Amino acid sequence: MKEETTTWEVKDRNYYLTNDLSPLTYTLPSKHTRRFPLLFFDEEKGYNREIRYATNQKSVFVDEQQGMATLEHIVFENGTLHVPKAKQNLQKLLSLYHPQNGRRYQELDVIENANNELEELEAEFQAIAIAREIDIDHAEAILRVEMGSNVSQLGSKELKRDLLLFAKRNPYLFLDLVSDDNVELRNFAIKATESSIIKLSQDQRTFSWGTNGKKLMAVPFDENPYSAFAAYLKTDEGVEVYKSIEKKLK
Repeated sequence: MKEETTTWEVKDRNYYLTNDLSPLTYTLPSKHTRRFPLLFFDEEKGYNREIRYATNQKSVFVDEQQGMATLEHIVFENGTLHVPKAKQNLQKLLSLYHPQNGRRYQELDVIENANNELEELEAEFQAIAIAREIDIDHAEAILRVEMGSNVSQLGSKELKRDLLLFAKRNPYLFLDLVSDDNVELRNFAIKATESSIIKLSQDQRTFSWGTNGKKLMAVPFDENPYSAFAAYLKTDEGVEVYKSIEKKLK
């Protein structure tokens, strides 16, 4: 059985439904039934014990409850449930023994939430600070991952605006893309394709020159073609191709 005496703190507790659920009301099973079994495996006793919420009982275990039990529903409103410290039996049922804890709902951990929010804010500030200093070409390369070919239609101010918004909305992805040295090479390959300097076959398996159709490289099976071309541009042969494309793009 989970330790109560040394770690359990008497305090008000709050619970919330997981998966961003917030229905007007949601009733959590509060007694054992065939459809919703409420059983807790007691390691000390070696068997499952039936649990239920009874307002007039100290224990949540049916085998420890005495006399007539006054049962009550456990109802979340707008996805949350506040349980005052006076209702210790309900708190322990929800925090220690209910089989849907961690699956259907969770206890709100204020300290953990604060740490997570602080981490997210720090990532957001870092991403925005980096986004403000990025040059236009790098900004275009990063935004192309988010926006696709539509990025080609944006002016410089629109690029900077959308980059800042992207950094704010999704700082972790933004920071990953900033440190990915293939992002700019993929963007370079896409721009070359859009300018018809190189061609990608309809089956997306072969790159060739746009002028004479001479094959440049075959795309390995199950690889993104532009990621494969970015890797190719790092090879000895690819470096020369990169220089040739760069001249044509200017």
